[in-house]
Amino acid sequence: MESRIPVRIASAGHEAPPRTATLFAEVVRMAHNAELGRRGEQLAVDHLLGRGMEVLDRNWRCRLGEIDIVARDGHDTVFVEVKTRTTHDYGHPFESITPVKLARLRRLAIAWCEATDAAVSRIRIDAVAVLAPTEAPALIEHLEGIS
Repeated sequence: MESRIPVRIASAGHEAPPRTATLFAEVVRMAHNAELGRRGEQLAVDHLLGRGMEVLDRNWRCRLGEIDIVARDGHDTVFVEVKTRTTHDYGHPFESITPVKLARLRRLAIAWCEATDAAVSRIRIDAVAVLAPTEAPALIEHLEGIS
């Protein structure tokens, strides 16, 4: 039977918070991050629509991962990675798009085309950074053709 007694670990004369409190804080943080991500993606969609693009798919998943947004821009099928932050404390949102992430996005773009049988003439990968501070309007940056 599983024990639900909070565990306390003493370190350097300080008592650590109970493990259950730490887990609860982690769950709250994850829920906040998920909501922030959804908000950022919606702002990105609004931005893309405002630029005359057509959104074809959102949060498409397969065994390789997830594509945030698939859109059409003229003859281009655009795969958009959205990164949202509330501050620059952990760097600019674009800084989290690594070469490994770009390679995964290219594989995901091919997988989406194969899975949907979409008529695709050209593929483009874009990135949208959303800086969404809690007490100010969001700022959106859009980089086209990052890979």
